[in-house]
Amino acid sequence: MNDEGASLRELLLEACRRNNTSLLNEVLSSHSSHVEIAKLLNTAQDGVGNYCLHLAASYGSYDVLDVLLDQEDLEVDPIDRLDADTPLHKAVRFINEQSKTDWENVSSLVELLLDAGADPRIRNKGKLKAVELVDPRNTDLRSVLQKAEFAQMAGDDVVNEEEEDEGPTGSGSDSE
Repeated sequence: MNDEGASLRELLLEACRRNNTSLLNEVLSSHSSHVEIAKLLNTAQDGVGNYCLHLAASYGSYDVLDVLLDQEDLEVDPIDRLDADTPLHKAVRFINEQSKTDWENVSSLVELLLDAGADPRIRNKGKLKAVELVDPRNTDLRSVLQKAEFAQMAGDDVVNEEEEDEGPTGSGSDSE
């Protein structure tokens, strides 16, 4: 890439706005290590403090979001300056703006973020979690976020049925 024109930061943010994976891959390939890529992705902001994940989620840029979330050491819950939103908050706001008939198609944005480790328990400046921003009519999305929140709160307390029967537990009641 030459030194004239847009900076790598500007190109990255534009790729996120336009769901342009070709441009994103060009920006990513301009760096020689995952550490440099992570630094760019974790520090690049627009004028109002949106990081690349915020922009991709705000514009419904699923393909770009998918590529971004595959990058090593990416911070999946950055906080924007304006509303203290995470990308998960932005994805819910984007979904709310779509017609009810499109909700099922665009809800994959939230699922993608959750699969990458986004924390649905984080509250924004208005003290709202992403689930509290969901259009009340969108019960499916609300359910996805509630289940994710429960899974995060339960953490290691969730019993994996495959690991449950591993022989004696060492309980004193098993011996005489």
